[in-house]
Amino acid sequence: MNPDDFEDFADYLTALAVELDRYADVPNDVLEDIVRRDGSCMWLNSTGDAPDWTGDDLTDRELAAVICAGCTAKLACLELELRTAGPFTLGVWGALSEDDRRALYAIWRARRTARNGGEQR
Repeated sequence: MNPDDFEDFADYLTALAVELDRYADVPNDVLEDIVRRDGSCMWLNSTGDAPDWTGDDLTDRELAAVICAGCTAKLACLELELRTAGPFTLGVWGALSEDDRRALYAIWRARRTARNGGEQR
């Protein structure tokens, strides 16, 4: 799924929240294991091989696109960040910038609350 496939970015975020529903019952420790084992950013940090950046002027969104392109842990990473940081998210997680994740959080939270019969978990 790619934001460019949607006419409106809000529609993309809604579709992304629907995709994240599959992780609703996955425990945090399992998500952490997935991200640590398969995350592109973890490989980047553990190998010490910095990618060739186009310059120091990359926005968060551009940086996320570069690091997270093709990452198999992208959705698990995003789910974990939404659970643990919520609207106070910082940095680049799940190929989304902070502002994008904050916008997604409201949609994601509403879906989870509805799923849990109005209870926030």
